[in-house]
Amino acid sequence: MTVIQSYSVLVVDDDQDIVESLSIYLRHEGYEVLKAYDGLQALEIINTKAVHLLLMDIMMPKLDGIKATLKIREEKNIPIIIVSAKSEDMDKIHGLTVGADDYVTKPFNPLELLARVKSQLRRYTSLGNMDQSHAASKIVIGGLQVDPECRSVTVDGEFVKLTPLEYGILELLCKHPNRVFSAEEIYRRVWNEEGFINDNTIAVHVRRIREKIEINPKEPKYLKVVWGVGYRIEKN
Repeated sequence: MTVIQSYSVLVVDDDQDIVESLSIYLRHEGYEVLKAYDGLQALEIINTKAVHLLLMDIMMPKLDGIKATLKIREEKNIPIIIVSAKSEDMDKIHGLTVGADDYVTKPFNPLELLARVKSQLRRYTSLGNMDQSHAASKIVIGGLQVDPECRSVTVDGEFVKLTPLEYGILELLCKHPNRVFSAEEIYRRVWNEEGFINDNTIAVHVRRIREKIEINPKEPKYLKVVWGVGYRIEKN
């Protein structure tokens, strides 16, 4: 068994066989496993217990995975990996757009899924860690202010709530204003992995950041797309 810090993973799926199968693999890696069989049960557990990551099915009774993810994102930034039989690109993009951090299609390789769980938890604890041992100067670009010490963002004095991945992307771009980063480089530096998923994943995260920091996301003041090249934060 791998020795890891104790984390709890909530497995949400209406197929009990899948829940039990995933539970076996997760427990073998040292994780505490919580179980839910629909979105409403998942919300109840999240509100009463410490949950560090969710594995979320989409097609479930009472409350589906998309609606449950939207509800969770109103208050919490914990990693959510959608595990679904819906494999079309638009399904994946939709899942990421509503707030999921990753999307895995069924049938899945259990070892690959475990690797994604570990990766998301590592990223969450590093990007989301509020207790940093070093002080860092605030980054100010117009009305946009990023505080690396507190991992916080404000726009015109108003706090903006970002997920750890969204924050990581924004901080990277703000630390290098006017420099264009390709989607692949953003993935490598923020996800801290050499492999590359696809441009759509980065584009979805960028779109969500824009919706949160821009007055008019269609005419962004800060986060610009350099078509065919990548993304940059504009500083005049």
